[in-house]
Amino acid sequence: MSDTTHDGAVAMSPAPSPDGGLSPSQLAAKYGLSVSGARPGLVSYVRQLWGRRHFILAFSQAKLTAQYSQAKLGQLWQVATPLLNAAVYLVIFGVILKTSRGMPMDVYIPFLVTGVFAFTFTQSSVMAGVRSISGNLGLVRALHFPRASLPISFALQQLQQLLFSMIVLLAIVVGFGSYPALSWLLAVPALVLQFVFNTGLAMIMARLGAKTPDLAQLMPFIMRTWLYASGVMFSIPVMLADKPAWIADVLMYNPAAVYMDLIRFALIDGYGSENLPSHVWAAGLGWAVLVGFAGFVYFWKAEERYGRG
Repeated sequence: MSDTTHDGAVAMSPAPSPDGGLSPSQLAAKYGLSVSGARPGLVSYVRQLWGRRHFILAFSQAKLTAQYSQAKLGQLWQVATPLLNAAVYLVIFGVILKTSRGMPMDVYIPFLVTGVFAFTFTQSSVMAGVRSISGNLGLVRALHFPRASLPISFALQQLQQLLFSMIVLLAIVVGFGSYPALSWLLAVPALVLQFVFNTGLAMIMARLGAKTPDLAQLMPFIMRTWLYASGVMFSIPVMLADKPAWIADVLMYNPAAVYMDLIRFALIDGYGSENLPSHVWAAGLGWAVLVGFAGFVYFWKAEERYGRG
């Protein structure tokens, strides 16, 4: 198109843009653009995590190595810390308060140590999960990767630490008369279920901790309450024999107690099925599937918000 000016010159008017009148969203759709940092679909997110599996494993191993790098005993603290906790609980609860309640000491000591090691696995995973995003903001803001890699990596770190500590735990169990048997193999699925549960819970806490960093200061009190309610130092049905039955049922079916009892049943000869709640394997599987899946979805829902603000 052209127009004639007052001096007779011809001026060309610009041709209309082919994108004129399109909204930003329509323009993005037309040219295949996407929002930077947008949350991917759930299936795509799982694929991205699988593609970062080597990073997840390497990051967990690096964190495990660095955890006690400043201590003279180094990695020995991985075993020494839960053992010292077990020794304190043994003196206070086993010797002074007599919470063994008729349980022979050759059963009670492995019972207590196994409980401390198993609960520490969950406790450490949760505490690491709370800080997994808020404590690694530099990494989150500098690199593009699925953020679930962090809580999963921290849960994997705690699993590796537990497996290292299991050498000492098995030595204690054997030392008190529970020798290797086929039942020991049951500890493997129990630990797998507990790991899935711990990972899901770590992802829930990671999202909450990313939004509310002060949650990390509150968690030790919550975990201590959970410790005392899970039968780490005593048998729940024996200790609550004179209380309403529903109280013992609630405590025995809490996930920390379920996984501890499964590992105790697998490793300790004197800890029979009569000490377990009904359908305990179904309960362990249910907790793992429920918390593992729900925690993953809950964390994924806020993927694009981590590290911002």
